[in-house]
Amino acid sequence: MSDNEFTLEALKRILLEGAGADEGVDLDGDILDTEFEELGYESLALLETAGRIEREFDIVLDDDVFTENPTPRGLIAAVNAQVRISVAA
Repeated sequence: MSDNEFTLEALKRILLEGAGADEGVDLDGDILDTEFEELGYESLALLETAGRIEREFDIVLDDDVFTENPTPRGLIAAVNAQVRISVAA
């Protein structure tokens, strides 16, 4: 596992640091295929999350990354794809 790999643990940490969590949401549960909206994260929280990911992993995400990847599983794959491109450049 690369130090530059974006993991579910990294995503949960960034979500909590940037926007916190709704009381009824257990981020330690099986959330990989749960849409961010169901987890209580709206567009502003997701924008903050994207900015934090970009800064921490030194990448640029597409504006529609959350639209195209509405679940943690999809987002993790998209971020890791961008990280690989960035490392290869």
